[in-house]
Amino acid sequence: MIREAIILAGGLGTRLRTVVSDVPKSMADVNGRPFLEYVFDYLIRYNIGKVVVSTGYKGDMISGCFGKKYRSLDLSYAEEKEPLGTGGGIRNAFRLINGEEAFVMNGDSLFSINLEEMDRFHHSGHGLLTLALRYLEDTGRYGAVRLGISHRIKGFTEKKENGGPGYINGGVYILNKNFITGDFFEDKFSIEKDCFEKYYMDHTMLGFVADGYFLDIGIPEDYERAQHEFQRLEY
Repeated sequence: MIREAIILAGGLGTRLRTVVSDVPKSMADVNGRPFLEYVFDYLIRYNIGKVVVSTGYKGDMISGCFGKKYRSLDLSYAEEKEPLGTGGGIRNAFRLINGEEAFVMNGDSLFSINLEEMDRFHHSGHGLLTLALRYLEDTGRYGAVRLGISHRIKGFTEKKENGGPGYINGGVYILNKNFITGDFFEDKFSIEKDCFEKYYMDHTMLGFVADGYFLDIGIPEDYERAQHEFQRLEY
């Protein structure tokens, strides 16, 4: 079982400025707690021992709040001196990861899936990378991921209005350190565009379908949902 994780927490939160200001999006207050705490608690449930937080905008607020330890988690911080994109942020954080693989997730969303099951699926399928996917009736806000035989990813569909039913990228990955930090990529790149969408035909990328609780606080409406739903959230 993989015991290390990377959390992308460098987002500016521009779409949340009307309700959240002057803090990184992952530090947005949800019922008196920063959103990131809920993500940490979720990881603890699955015995993750080490987390590297990829920080950018006002990252010192995150490290100043949590320091080097949160409950049983050992915390490290990989600061972006300039915006590196989602892929560059992951690449930068992987230098602090000891193992060959790590879970990677966003610090402004929570997809409550069983990480042990995802780990088993990933290794039994011999994938290079695995993406957690969730079925939605309307994929328009996120874009869709197409699956082929044995849950191998066979394509991606762009975001569009009224996207129709399908699987979305849930923002939880198992990624290979040597691949992400290798010569395929520059220091600054998008994990979605420059990795997943570019190399899915050349490498075995798997889609782990799960139906756990999912919430992305990226827009004010869903941030407000979190205030109510997280009061009764069970991972």
